[in-house]
Amino acid sequence: MSLKDKLLSSYLTFQENQDFDNSIHDIKDAAIKIFEEKGFPTKKDENWKYTSLNSLVKGDFSLVGRNEDAIEFRDVKKYFLNDIDTYKIVFIDGKYSSYLSETTHDGVDVCLLSAALTKPKYKPVIDKYFDKIVKKDSLTSLNTAFAREGAYIYVPKGKTVSKPIQIVHFATGLESSLMLQPRNLVVVEENAEVQIIERHQSLNSNAVFTNSVTEIYAADHARVDYYKIQNDKEAASLIDNTHIDQQTSSEVAVHTFSFGGKLTRNNLNFYQNGEHNNSILKGVTIIEDKQHVDHNTLVHHKQPNCESHQDYKGIFDDRATGVFNGKVVVDSVAQKINAYQSNNNILVSDKASINSKPQLEIFADDVRCSHGCTIGQLDEDALFYMKTRGIGEKEGRALLMYAFANNVLESVKIPQLKSRITKLIANKLGVNLGFEV
Repeated sequence: MSLKDKLLSSYLTFQENQDFDNSIHDIKDAAIKIFEEKGFPTKKDENWKYTSLNSLVKGDFSLVGRNEDAIEFRDVKKYFLNDIDTYKIVFIDGKYSSYLSETTHDGVDVCLLSAALTKPKYKPVIDKYFDKIVKKDSLTSLNTAFAREGAYIYVPKGKTVSKPIQIVHFATGLESSLMLQPRNLVVVEENAEVQIIERHQSLNSNAVFTNSVTEIYAADHARVDYYKIQNDKEAASLIDNTHIDQQTSSEVAVHTFSFGGKLTRNNLNFYQNGEHNNSILKGVTIIEDKQHVDHNTLVHHKQPNCESHQDYKGIFDDRATGVFNGKVVVDSVAQKINAYQSNNNILVSDKASINSKPQLEIFADDVRCSHGCTIGQLDEDALFYMKTRGIGEKEGRALLMYAFANNVLESVKIPQLKSRITKLIANKLGVNLGFEV
């Protein structure tokens, strides 16, 4: 039985075991029909031209984890940001871990999507926001059909969440192969602020296929900082779908750090539905062996007087493959737009490759938009100069590559997270840089 057939045959059983109200059931029924019609994307689809899911769709994945043994905090401590106090929403094989989590309802809601989907007090927010901005493509629809568990974050008007929120998904590997479909809903009302760190982490070498969807709503003057850390085991694959609705004078920044995993696909979509918005999309990719990372971005400028900034850096070694497919769309009414898009890459190995396709679709005439990409190797003259100053070749290469990626780190607003990412980069480059930023 194919994975698609397995999912379709499991859907009715899944629905029968859930206590959603009729409106949620209707949304899910419509979503599974879309997935049934479209199936998994293939390389025949233009947006998936350089990324194949064949190895995943042929896999025999379990759809429900056993979660038999509790994870001890000491065993997973290194995956948390422990230098500062944070809220934590932790899942083990798709199921909530109260032992590892710290949630709150003190002025803001940092809790579970399953509670929000089933309890009446959350219904007004769910009816207004759940599944309202996501694309009706096959993978997002598949997640919508099976979505039950994930993070629910609601920040009321004028509130600032007192500490960052960590969303962590662990896969124990008790199953030989497991498919997970977490769903996050983040609603940040007028003049509210929040910082969120998200991580998907397998704990052994068994295969994991995660199809994740996150919806973020930023109301007028809201501020959202979202950080994605992707440093998983070599048998883990992640499809990450993030959809963001911005209203007037809001600012949303998404930083994506892709260092691990077998196959990673990031679909990041910004919809600017108000004036004076600022959208920030930044990423660092450092991969090797036969790893594959694909960044597919969209910023849709629907209103005038807005900005967007995209800056993605990639370092590829061995037979690693990178993809950047970024699109900026400017509607005819969206005058006085400033949109910048940049994708710069270093190929450390002759066998590594990058497919870069920055795109602009502009229907307004009073805008400032630019896009571009570079693909090259390290500067041999700079390496020679560093050798003459007593810096070894390995350390010199690492310093040059670190400097290449550093401008993305400069905009990370949590100092402890910036320090953690610096150490991860040093580890990927195989050196001790001897300093922190």
